[in-house]
Amino acid sequence: MTKKWISSALMAVPMFLSHAVSASQPQLVQPVGGNEPLTIERLYASPALAGSSPRGLKLSPDGKRVTYLAGRAEDQHFYDLWQMEVATGKQSLLLDADKLKSGELSDEEKARRERQRIYGQGIMEYFWADDSQALLIPASGALYYYSLSDNKVTPLPVGEGFTTDAKLSPKGHYVSFVRDQNLYVFDLRSQKLTAMTTDGGGAIKNGMAEFVAQEEMDRMTGYWWAPDESAIAFTSIDESGVEQVTRNEIYADGIKLTEQRYPYAGKNNVAIALGVVTLADKQVRWVDLGEEKDIYLPRVKWLPDSLQLSFQWQSRDQKTLDLRIVDLRSQDGPMTMIREESDAWVNLNKDLHFLKKSPQMLWASERDGFNHLYLFDQQGRQLKQLTRGDWAVDELVHVDEQAGWVYFTGRKASVVEQHLFRVPLKGGTIEQLSKRSGMHEPVFADNQAIYLDYFNSLAQPPQISLHDEQGKRLAWVEQNKVDKEHPLYPYFGQWQLPEFGQIKAEDGQALQYRLFKPTQFDATKQYPVVVRVYGGPHAQLVVNSWSEHDYFTQYLLQQGFIVFQLDNRGSAHRGTKFEQVIYKHLGEAEVNDQKAGVDYLRSLSYVDGKNIAIYGHSYGGYMALMSLFKAPDYFKAAISGAPVTDWSLYDTHYTERYLSHPATNAEGYEASSVLPYVKGYQSGLLMYHGMADDNVLFENSTRVYKALQDEGKLFQMIDYPGSKHSMRGEKVRTHLYRSLADFLDKQLKH
Repeated sequence: MTKKWISSALMAVPMFLSHAVSASQPQLVQPVGGNEPLTIERLYASPALAGSSPRGLKLSPDGKRVTYLAGRAEDQHFYDLWQMEVATGKQSLLLDADKLKSGELSDEEKARRERQRIYGQGIMEYFWADDSQALLIPASGALYYYSLSDNKVTPLPVGEGFTTDAKLSPKGHYVSFVRDQNLYVFDLRSQKLTAMTTDGGGAIKNGMAEFVAQEEMDRMTGYWWAPDESAIAFTSIDESGVEQVTRNEIYADGIKLTEQRYPYAGKNNVAIALGVVTLADKQVRWVDLGEEKDIYLPRVKWLPDSLQLSFQWQSRDQKTLDLRIVDLRSQDGPMTMIREESDAWVNLNKDLHFLKKSPQMLWASERDGFNHLYLFDQQGRQLKQLTRGDWAVDELVHVDEQAGWVYFTGRKASVVEQHLFRVPLKGGTIEQLSKRSGMHEPVFADNQAIYLDYFNSLAQPPQISLHDEQGKRLAWVEQNKVDKEHPLYPYFGQWQLPEFGQIKAEDGQALQYRLFKPTQFDATKQYPVVVRVYGGPHAQLVVNSWSEHDYFTQYLLQQGFIVFQLDNRGSAHRGTKFEQVIYKHLGEAEVNDQKAGVDYLRSLSYVDGKNIAIYGHSYGGYMALMSLFKAPDYFKAAISGAPVTDWSLYDTHYTERYLSHPATNAEGYEASSVLPYVKGYQSGLLMYHGMADDNVLFENSTRVYKALQDEGKLFQMIDYPGSKHSMRGEKVRTHLYRSLADFLDKQLKH
């Protein structure tokens, strides 16, 4: 770097810092451990660097047992079911996954797991019976009933074929599942199997969530049990109007042609119906969803009396969200109880809760600009707002009607941390229950005032502890202390913690960042920078949280890079004003904010301002391309993983939420595409993509490949046969990160 550039950069510092704003700093304690260098080969090998990091946390309905899934030391992705007795703290293996059938998953289940971001083998999910004496365990398309009283695992005789989306009924008398696009119920007492629907097949799917429901609405099921087990509400979808495409999934040993009905932006969605089938006579009552048929059905929930059913009705443009309730005793149609409206879009959540002791309900809304909790009566009248302020509620997690408390997680303490709070059901002062600086994800017992706290931070891999209703820790379930026996300990002495801060966007809103300095940092030297970005809505990178994605960051720090992350406008947990800046034009405000981040970096004396790269995956891959193509003077190089490059190639529910319909915003779609900016590319691009990606289709990358080739532009690409969007597998990830590290080294250090 020339002295002239350094001089001009230093002159710019006071002006830039005058726009900086203070940030609340997380309480971070520097890790203690060995100083062994971290290798790429070690990042995702077994045993997991995070140590024992259970998933699938549950408390038995009676609150006497904690259960969880834990990976094996020799294979972190093979899960067994473990338990801890709450009274004694004794932990033991509850069920060895080797006792269950193993085999190939169906294509439908593979796709569903990809939507759920579930990866692994063994026991992947399980369900408690209401009496806490038994468990339902689906495995490889078969169903197992595990009785705790005699420690016996019994395969259920549910016939041939692959079962998916299995559930135990609320009182534990039945098992339900979907097979061959129909809904089935198995009576555990009579051992009788009954088909509740029979017309499924071809384009008709009963009890199944459509693609956009799974991928974009976080609705993984298409059926719901009545609390008294008298009936099941279910969706029936007709995909015949959705464009059917022949998609190539390219594997190492051949090409698989997959017929997929993919709802491209601006094109047809499924036709959806909502029915209620009674167990007694298998009669179906269809719920009137209204005259407008081109709609979404993101949520369905029974009321406690099992006589009324609620559903959330969302308009195609996502500017209107209705909570509607139908009384199944009446022939009248549904009544709209609550309506949420926005000039941009209404975000979905899962925070509807019907009280059992009074005809009231809790509802979350962003009507005042931030997500907060409200109490309504069941006629839709707002009774009170329970939380308020310029901070967001993340999730309603538990309601204790007896004691009169509402428990929720949120960002009241810090936007970069998630904490557990409670507020009186009648309204009043909010209490913060979680204390440690980081991310708290509680799991409450159904019938006991206790909860599990799944905690993690930048300096602590996930821990699980048991707490009482006031937040007091009762016991460790998994302390996961990084001691000398922990897999992370040999490397933890070189683990770098970031500095947090804020800068201002062009409209004055605060942008959160975190900056990781290299190992053995020397303030008199200048370092190249890797800007790690996601940048899309409903996501946040700048948090005090443990993440496997940061393993590669730690590797880069040991190789002498600075790593910088900034949550641009459009990111989550900042309120609607911050998020909805991107409406109808993607890749503009987001890129401007990343440029502001680079301006800040260049104001730092230890940053090599000429050697800055940007790297991201999915929306982050899109951001990497847009940043390099639109701001080549800011970024010397870019790594773009599995990017959306033309928004007409992505699905309806996600794309139209932010860009509206292509017919009404053609200019916005064109401006938001990567392709018009290809001519601005100069050099320094690496792209990678899974060649069997069924979420962000491989065509997104091949279109950019062709455009760059037509322009005579030189770039690099790495495509992975058989890989999906998440780029799973130790071998795939090891090769990928070795390639990325080599690319960054050559681009920024030579």
